[in-house]
Amino acid sequence: MKSRWDDLEALLAVVDAGGFTAAAERLSTSTARLSRAVSRLERRLETTLVHRTTRRLDITEEGEAFIAQARQALGTLETAEEALTVRRREPAGRLRVDAATPFLLHQIVPHLAEFHAAYPKVRLELTTHETNIDLIEQRTDVAIRIGRLEDSTLHARPLGHSRRRLVASPAYLERYGTPRHVEDLAHHVLLGFTHLTQLNRWPIGDGRTIQPTLASSSGEALLQMAEADVGIACLADFLTRGACQAGRLTVVLDDATHERHEPIQAVYYRNTALHGRINAFLDFFADRLTL
Repeated sequence: MKSRWDDLEALLAVVDAGGFTAAAERLSTSTARLSRAVSRLERRLETTLVHRTTRRLDITEEGEAFIAQARQALGTLETAEEALTVRRREPAGRLRVDAATPFLLHQIVPHLAEFHAAYPKVRLELTTHETNIDLIEQRTDVAIRIGRLEDSTLHARPLGHSRRRLVASPAYLERYGTPRHVEDLAHHVLLGFTHLTQLNRWPIGDGRTIQPTLASSSGEALLQMAEADVGIACLADFLTRGACQAGRLTVVLDDATHERHEPIQAVYYRNTALHGRINAFLDFFADRLTL
């Protein structure tokens, strides 16, 4: 049975890395060893799981179905093993985490001291990117992603959902007037994104895409612009909640805003060596996020 688990792990490593050579480099083993492991599985199942070519790896339809179930089975096994060993082994080592700047500043940073006290042997390295990154290329262990996932090779752990609303400062609204109807936005300064243009599709009316008067690649910059009385922005609750509670921002056109919630998920490649660190990080922050 052990050899079967090893072969499954080899298969998933090859699929996640996109080929035998890349997987062998990540696992510090040989391509021949991984190829033999996958071949053993295919002989046992009497099914071709992957087509090997010189340039890429093509997964068969049967392989797709088998791999999905294998991931679930190995994930269950890892969770059970981790539960038994966590009491004996304290998570330790480096963990690289990437998130968009607003999420990092408003959801992660406020709890870092508490996390370090709970897991003093975990060395966190935090990076920020406003768009999705290649985890392997950026040498990242965990990435927090907002919105629908498209990369099926990544493991995803749901962390929650966050709604987007239109906000502006009281001083801005006093100066320019509070919009009562969606059409009133045509007479206001609208703050939007330069790169994440899908976020310029505001959840109002028919889901119209606005043309920003002023734009930035950073949601944190847009938040500060809104707080500085520059204009109206459409931002996630996890980013604006503190400013709204403190009275620095107020929600506008709430009755005309659709209640759409963006999924927030942690994504990562399955890595046994990092499993304890990843679980410790996600378990800790899942209970503290204010989305």
